[in-house]
Amino acid sequence: MQNVYINKISSFLPNKPVSNEQMEAVLGMVGDVPSRVRKMILRSNGIEQRYYAIDSTTRQTTHTSTELAVQAIKNLGISANDFSVLAVGTSYPDQILPGQGVMVHGLLDNAPPMEVMSMAGVCVAGMAAMKHAYNAVKTGEHQSAVAVSSECASAIMRSENFKSEVAQKQLEEAKPEIGFEKDFLRWMLSDGAGAVQLSNQPNEQGFSFKIHWIDLVSYANEMPVCMYAGGEVQNEQFISWKSVSATERDAKSFMAIKQDVKLLNENIVKYTVEKALSRIVKKYQLKADEIDYLLPHYSSNFFRNRLLEGLRNINFEIPQKKWFTNLTQCGNTGSASIYIILEEFVRTFDLRSGQKVLCYVPESGRFSSCFMLLEVV
Repeated sequence: MQNVYINKISSFLPNKPVSNEQMEAVLGMVGDVPSRVRKMILRSNGIEQRYYAIDSTTRQTTHTSTELAVQAIKNLGISANDFSVLAVGTSYPDQILPGQGVMVHGLLDNAPPMEVMSMAGVCVAGMAAMKHAYNAVKTGEHQSAVAVSSECASAIMRSENFKSEVAQKQLEEAKPEIGFEKDFLRWMLSDGAGAVQLSNQPNEQGFSFKIHWIDLVSYANEMPVCMYAGGEVQNEQFISWKSVSATERDAKSFMAIKQDVKLLNENIVKYTVEKALSRIVKKYQLKADEIDYLLPHYSSNFFRNRLLEGLRNINFEIPQKKWFTNLTQCGNTGSASIYIILEEFVRTFDLRSGQKVLCYVPESGRFSSCFMLLEVV
């Protein structure tokens, strides 16, 4: 087995930042009615600005998720001939099929044939792509790999996508507004992409990150669906968009992204921190005082102190002064968030050889978690 290093990290955030005051004008008002929960959600999540692949003046789409990923790879500053594996993650691809990976491959400039992997899911999809690239190099099958993750949440959160549901409610003389489980995520998610190049050699100049391990775990055997798209939860059963008529699918906005917020709040720390990290601490004999930095991806500042409480509950406290996240200024870009956090972290921190960085990515889709341990080389 070979050692694996992160040699290059990049990110791409489309267009100019969008403030809290601008975002409803950019996404549009559902049913021409201002959201009743937008300000409350923004106070809780602490996000001050984010990026959308939408022209703020014309409201026209500027990038697809595929194009965001391609731009992040270009920002690595390498040729497509410099790697032989491409692993791509996203929560919501631009198409149902083919896989998002081959769509990205197809848009790369002068790309040769290569191994391509598409990872689906929610936030952990980006780390699943990272792990595939890591394993491809670690086994010695490949010498260099690229992992990339992108999100274009705005494409599905635009008000136009809810017209059929609003029209149906107007016929029923109900309020022309969407449910909280859909409106909640309109003020939580945003667009962006990030990429890394991995190889079996550290950089000759400057620093690299040695990847000690990447550990993913799912608790779907214990937990129901919490965050989803392409379906509905009815009487505790998940109903696929394939199982209903086109009329029902549109009337209930089956393709919108939805979140069971109560289920999320009650279980995200317990499953993705306490249970997941406890097994990792035992598996790798990990010690909290050996961690120099924690890079957590959390969806909202609402969870910041709850994350600390979860660490304390398993006797693995990492003081918040050692944490770094850019949620406030870059928004919640889902599976791409950890890449975007890493890129700013290496650009703004004075890192020293031997320092250890623990990355944490939770996922509420059906409660999964990923931790990755890096060492500065």
